[in-house]
Amino acid sequence: MRKIFTITSLLICLVGFGQGQSKKILFLGNSYTYVNNLPQMVADVATSVGDTAIFDSSAPGGYTLQQHCLNATSLSKIAIGNWDYVVLQEQSQLPSFPDSQVETDVFPYAHILDSTINANNPCAETVFYMTWGRKNGDASNCASWPPVCTYSGMDSLLSLRYKIMADSNNAILSPAGAVWHYIRQNFPLIELYSADESHPSVAGTYAIACCFYATLFRKDPSVITFNPALPTADAAIIRNAAKLIVYDNLLNWHIGEYDPSANFNYISSGSNQITFTNTSINASAYTWNFGDGNTSSTTNPIHQFPAAGSYTITLTANKCGKQNTTTQTIIVTLTDVLSQKYQNNYWTISPNPTTTYISVSSNKNEKLSFKIYNVTGSIIKGGFFNSEKEINVDKLPEGIYFLQLFNNDISIGQQKFIKTNN
Repeated sequence: MRKIFTITSLLICLVGFGQGQSKKILFLGNSYTYVNNLPQMVADVATSVGDTAIFDSSAPGGYTLQQHCLNATSLSKIAIGNWDYVVLQEQSQLPSFPDSQVETDVFPYAHILDSTINANNPCAETVFYMTWGRKNGDASNCASWPPVCTYSGMDSLLSLRYKIMADSNNAILSPAGAVWHYIRQNFPLIELYSADESHPSVAGTYAIACCFYATLFRKDPSVITFNPALPTADAAIIRNAAKLIVYDNLLNWHIGEYDPSANFNYISSGSNQITFTNTSINASAYTWNFGDGNTSSTTNPIHQFPAAGSYTITLTANKCGKQNTTTQTIIVTLTDVLSQKYQNNYWTISPNPTTTYISVSSNKNEKLSFKIYNVTGSIIKGGFFNSEKEINVDKLPEGIYFLQLFNNDISIGQQKFIKTNN
C-alpha cells in the first residue's frame, strides 16, 4: 500500500541535500540503457553540478526482466550490495502488451528482482525506468494488438504498466517516458529518436539522463551544465522539461515517499510521567530529546519529567542515513499533558465515574477526535464524536482510563475517568 507523505515532510527530509552527493547506482536493462552509454551520461550530468554517480550495469540487447532474474552477471552485481539505487528497465515492448501477457511475463519478474534487491541491499531503492512509445507505434505488433499502433497508444500503456510496477513494489519511478512525452508535445523539432524510431538519439539519452539526475539526486536538473554537443537552446529545453515533469513533482513518482517520516502521540499517567507512542513510518531507529536534558533511543519511551512545566519534545526518525524530525511543545502537570497551542482551552467530561457513556463539554467548535487509553498506555478506543459529543464506554471493563482529545492530530489535552459497572 502506498503511504501518505506530505510535501512538508519531504522538504524536511531534503534538508542538507544541497551539498554534493555521491550515489552508487546499478542499471539492469538492455539497449535502451547501453545506447549512448546512459549510465555514463548520468554520471556526466551529476559531475557538472558537483555530484558523483558511481555506477555499474548489466544491459544485454533485448533483455527482459525475466532474463535478468536468471542472469548470473545481473544477480552477482545485485549481490555485491551497498547500492543506493538499482534501476530496472523492461524490454521496450513487453509492458505495452495485453494485460494477461504483462501479468504473466512482466509483473512477476519485476517483483522477484525487487525482492532480490531488498534482500541484498537493505538500504537500496528500486527504480523503475519508464520507457517511451515508439515514434510511430509498434508496427510489428499492431495487427494483433491495435492499442500499440500509435505512439500515444503504446506510450500510455507503457506509462500505466510502469506505474503499476512501482506502486505494487513500493518503488520509485524515473519517468523518462513522461519527459519524452512533454518534449514531443511542446517541442516537436527536437529529435529524441534514432533512425530506427525506437532507440534514443543523443538528445533522447540526454533527456533520460536529466530525468535520472532529478530522480536519484532530487536536485533541479535545470542547473546541469553538461551538454553532449547539442544545440544550446535544445539542451536547455530538455533540462527544463526534466525539471517540470520530475523535480517539480517528485511525489508523483514516489520520490521521497518512502523516506522516514517522524510523528508521535503521548499520554500522561500522572506524577509527571508521560508515555510516548511512536507513529513514525519508514524508519528503523529513533532518537528522542525530551527537552529536560534527557534522551532515549527507545521506540516508545515512558519518561519521567523532573517537574511540571513546558517541554519541547523532539523525535528524529532514521533509516539508512535519511532522517526526519518533528517537535511538539507540551505542558506537563501532575495529572495532564497538553500541547502548548491549546493550553488555555477548557473541556470537561461527565459523568465521572461512569457506567455507560461519557459526554464532553468543550469550548472548541472544530471537529475533534479522541483516543481512550488504559493505565498501561494502550489505545482501547478511538474515533470522532457524534453530534452529542458522547462516547459509549459500556463494554469497557471496570477501571481507570484516560481520554485524550485531538484537533487535526494535535493533542488538546487528556483527562482521567473511572468506569464502573454499578
